[in-house]
Amino acid sequence: MTTIELKDPAGGGSVSGGTVELPAEIFDVQANVPLMHQVVVAQQAAARQGTHDTKTRGEVSGGGKKPYRQKGTGRARQGSTRAPQFAGGGTVHGPTPRDYTQRTPKKMKAAALRGALSDRARAGQVHVITELVSGEKPNTKEAKKALAAVTQAKRLLVVLHREDEQGWLSARNLPNVHLINPDQLNTYDVLVNDDVVFTKAAYDAFIAGPVKGKAAKASARASEVEGSEAQ
Repeated sequence: MTTIELKDPAGGGSVSGGTVELPAEIFDVQANVPLMHQVVVAQQAAARQGTHDTKTRGEVSGGGKKPYRQKGTGRARQGSTRAPQFAGGGTVHGPTPRDYTQRTPKKMKAAALRGALSDRARAGQVHVITELVSGEKPNTKEAKKALAAVTQAKRLLVVLHREDEQGWLSARNLPNVHLINPDQLNTYDVLVNDDVVFTKAAYDAFIAGPVKGKAAKASARASEVEGSEAQ
């Protein structure tokens, strides 16, 4: 089990005597590159709308009349001006609406995520901080300063707890930061960003795993509730 420092950006360094243990079954497993590639491709494919469509010669309006007589003109015989060789004609073998979704079992997704997190952890690119901002009001400047004190990476994946309203409001406009909930952590976002930064609350929620059973309840941030009421 690997141990990393619990950092306190507000204090400009690590918490005195504060450490965080990274479970080996999550942060120290063998990375299966083909599996991670398959999961990432499936995730990107699922994001495609698949609404592209072209019209065949039977779907283009017009062209019902034979353009000229069959014989005697010296030209090739034609039956419609909506044939593919004519301007304004139909498209041959063009794209049609389809579903790009690939079947990816949950165990494959979980194994790929463990491999991606392990790769980042072994490279020292996983960080845990006490909190992103302090105080009762959002502060983007403070959030930017806090992340800069933790890592100098260009692209950051910041994992925040759902109830960390100040953190979400403070960091959502930073161009090099992608915010995500612990239960939404995925292989693609881990690999596409350089470093992964957890807040302590988000890290504890991620390690605890999803809540299951009858006691599980959906939760939303205050801004999400206010937005739904406005609509």
